[in-house]
Amino acid sequence: MSARNDLVLITGATGQQGGATARRLLAAGRPVRILVRDPESAVAQELAALGAEVAVGDFDAPETLGPAVAGARAVFLVPPAVFGPSGWNVEVEAGRGEAVIAAALQAGVEQVVFTGVASFKKEANWGAQGKRRIEAALRASGLRWTVLRPVRFMENYLMQGSPVDGIADGVHRHLFPAGKPVQMIALDDIAAFAELAFLDPDRFHGRVLELAGDDLSFAAATALISEYTGYPLRYEEVPESEAATIGEQVARVWKVSRTEDEGWHADIPALREILPSLRTFETWLTETGAAQLKSRLAG
Repeated sequence: MSARNDLVLITGATGQQGGATARRLLAAGRPVRILVRDPESAVAQELAALGAEVAVGDFDAPETLGPAVAGARAVFLVPPAVFGPSGWNVEVEAGRGEAVIAAALQAGVEQVVFTGVASFKKEANWGAQGKRRIEAALRASGLRWTVLRPVRFMENYLMQGSPVDGIADGVHRHLFPAGKPVQMIALDDIAAFAELAFLDPDRFHGRVLELAGDDLSFAAATALISEYTGYPLRYEEVPESEAATIGEQVARVWKVSRTEDEGWHADIPALREILPSLRTFETWLTETGAAQLKSRLAG
């Protein structure tokens, strides 16, 4: 088993944020253990090949969490949310996070870095209630903790089959007004902030970081994708009637996004002081995004 002083347990390792964080820490030579339900999955196998220790467990089976956190100094916490026709299941999501925090306390873990979702001024209009309960449990735990609140991912443009994101038939569709700036962040930058917190727990203890790297309107972002990929694309706003058919909370977000003083509010210049390499959308397109989008658009 890896040395306690360095070992980080990554939950959600087969997902986007957990996977990005696991890969970043492994690339830096840090001991990593990943919590997975299926050790034979492609992502679990990939991370194991990169050097991750694999722990089999399930957020919904608390008895499996103790062995997973045993011997770890820190935990990266990203419990899966549950979203259905009636909206987010706050009880299930919060319970999952609280179970990991309880297991971490029992095992003598020193630090938890929790990644949730960026805040709106009117929290009731956004899927944040379960995540805020997890934040409250962290504050009360006595552990060193850091909360990351990322906005929309730049990688969402790579999504396929979603009614409100990704690109299909030359069109990017979303809930937000075409001309309103909306913040976004690259997944690897979320991982970079997590790595900083793990490297310097005292500096980042008790901090809540709203994370974003750029602030572009959907029309402007779509134009940049066209420029960098060479594919003509346009942005289309999902009408309110269609948002309502997806779900009540999606309809609320549609309405809130059209409120003048509402939206995400990360302080991007201050974040760039902490992480000078924080990506703009153009940087992300130049590095990896345009090439990935081209491969999808070509298909």
